[in-house]
Amino acid sequence: MTASTNKAGKAKTKGGLSAARELRLVKEAKIRELIGDVAGDRLEASGVLYRDGAFLIVCDNLPFLIRVSSELSPKAPENGVINAGRKTKNTKSKAQVGYEDLAHDTLHDHYFTLSEAEPVKPKVFRARIQEYDAKLRPTGSAHLDFDLADANKGMEGLEWVERSGKEYLLALCEGNQCAGGKKGRTPGGGRIQVFRRGGKRWIHIGTIRLPKSLPFEDYSSVSVRDGRIAVLSQASSALWTGRLSTKKWQVDEGTLYRLPTDSKGRTVYGNPEGVCWVSSDHVVIVSDRAKAGARNDRLRAKDQSIHLFLIPNGNS
Repeated sequence: MTASTNKAGKAKTKGGLSAARELRLVKEAKIRELIGDVAGDRLEASGVLYRDGAFLIVCDNLPFLIRVSSELSPKAPENGVINAGRKTKNTKSKAQVGYEDLAHDTLHDHYFTLSEAEPVKPKVFRARIQEYDAKLRPTGSAHLDFDLADANKGMEGLEWVERSGKEYLLALCEGNQCAGGKKGRTPGGGRIQVFRRGGKRWIHIGTIRLPKSLPFEDYSSVSVRDGRIAVLSQASSALWTGRLSTKKWQVDEGTLYRLPTDSKGRTVYGNPEGVCWVSSDHVVIVSDRAKAGARNDRLRAKDQSIHLFLIPNGNS
């Protein structure tokens, strides 16, 4: 999916997006330039996690993790591929190929990866969570207790949070109203589903409704740090940050930011898929592979890459 554009090739600016401030690029690099050919030449980056001075990256076309130094140096010794040891079934399901996002449990030093949607019964799908220990050895797998009607518009973002000693997973729906089609592309219905661990299950216990004023046509990733929440949109090439209530599953109106455009105001970050807080005023974003076709040529310079951005002063 690429950012929505008008006939002039400029990003749509409805709903206040044109007035939003731009994120400031600090540094960026092609992922392949950092790790070489060890993961192949097709790196559909979909999620990123900042941990211990390095970035962990998942791709929705690869069954393993990629690690790169936070310095984004091709000479860093920690750069490479991590085989998380997942045993996949003999199926052509997209959910069995790669991951949409990943999260870290700071209480137990466990990791979680997210598969977008798997069929559980006719016309009903559920996202799958795979859990790993501190050494990224698989410890369990379970579906999120939330039905989806569209296999291609499932859960795109994942985050782990702790409240009063209890752990929760936040799963971000790709489409507005957690739907596909025209309804899913209609802004104002951003939803994050909340799950609590119940034995080997993840039980649905609530919903975070993103602001109705948010002009996003889709949602690709979520990250939480010190009570602040960030939500990324690929189609809108934008980032929203806000405050997550400490007592209720609610957020404030927050602040909207555009990813940088070119000198003509055209979208160049057309494939942003994963986001993670790095500090109180920096986020890291990874970009998917641009689709084929001349209309996407302008987007290839930033695709299959990792980007570090500064959030301008006055952020929420």
